[in-house]
Amino acid sequence: MPGKLRILVVDDSVVVRRMLSGMLSSHHAVEAVATASNGKIALARIPQINPDAIILDVEMPEMDGLQTVAAIRRLNRTLPIIMFSTVTARGAAATLDAIALGANDYVTKPSTRSGTVGQLGLVYKDLVDKILAHTHFDTSTVNDSSGDRPSAAGAPHLVLPPSMVSTGLYPPAPSAPGPIEAIAIGVSTGGPNALAVLLPSLPTDLSVPVFIVQHMPRLFTKLLAERLSSKAQIPVTEASPGDVALAGRVFVAPGDYHMTVKRIGLKVVVQTNHDIQENSCRPSVDPLFRSMADTYGARVLGVIMTGMGQDGLRGCEAIRARGGQVIAQDEATSVVWGMPGFVARAGLADKVVPLSELGAEIVRRTRKAETPARVRTLTTAGASL
Repeated sequence: MPGKLRILVVDDSVVVRRMLSGMLSSHHAVEAVATASNGKIALARIPQINPDAIILDVEMPEMDGLQTVAAIRRLNRTLPIIMFSTVTARGAAATLDAIALGANDYVTKPSTRSGTVGQLGLVYKDLVDKILAHTHFDTSTVNDSSGDRPSAAGAPHLVLPPSMVSTGLYPPAPSAPGPIEAIAIGVSTGGPNALAVLLPSLPTDLSVPVFIVQHMPRLFTKLLAERLSSKAQIPVTEASPGDVALAGRVFVAPGDYHMTVKRIGLKVVVQTNHDIQENSCRPSVDPLFRSMADTYGARVLGVIMTGMGQDGLRGCEAIRARGGQVIAQDEATSVVWGMPGFVARAGLADKVVPLSELGAEIVRRTRKAETPARVRTLTTAGASL
């Protein structure tokens, strides 16, 4: 039907191609206009159908998903590519490789070949949400009867929950912030590549621990931590219950578990749980940020990065309510300015910075408070703390 986003489905399984085509075409703003059984056929069809996005399998004969991503990116740097991956160690590795090569995102396949109704429903929602996000598609412009093709020029307007719009709810950032004792990072869509830029910029003598929630399923988070550790100057590990928060260590929340922290005696330790999803996510950013605010009070720095949705919004509210600091990645360098956008528009961010400057900003804020004389000099000179 005219006016819909045109999707190319690429998978070597005829059953999967048929399933995805039917699911996608049932949406009022999306239509699977063509399929291909491998990357070679997909490359030939791209100029013929001019798709708005591609759903791409990882393992295919003749030309697999990784080869296809690389080939597409040589010809087109902006066409959204969403990988359709298995939740296996091999699938996780290939998916992260595809993202490093230029794929925009991924959706995991149902755990069984046929998939339950519930699993297929989650796949459908995940796929549609990511297609709309990566095409910057405003569904409010869809008019199925007019035949007009809706504009994809801008992202949908972010509407804040009423409780977040009030002014004066949060304490202003201190003129001379106290020392930061821990860093909490929340990130989702675009996160693996963004973290691969951020973490290597953190120095070996970082004086605080770092806790990260990246929306990912099991197996993916362990592999992500290993890959980030190979690039960073400080060790990065998938968190385990009982891990002690040590300076210069990075802990990544394990897939399918919420991660929190708790002070036990003189130590802060990691805890995990399988509680209900928050913001349709597990791990979710909000439980971590709340526990960080409870444990570290005003001495926590929350960092909210690229991602869909609004996970982290309430957590940032908790950090600010305890006098902590929050910084957000800017729109220009975010793959999707959902999570950081909600935080920034709610007035919760002390500063909004591009990805390339995020590491330096974090390091600056982890240093001990400036002397009063130094603060007065900087303030007089117009510097921003």
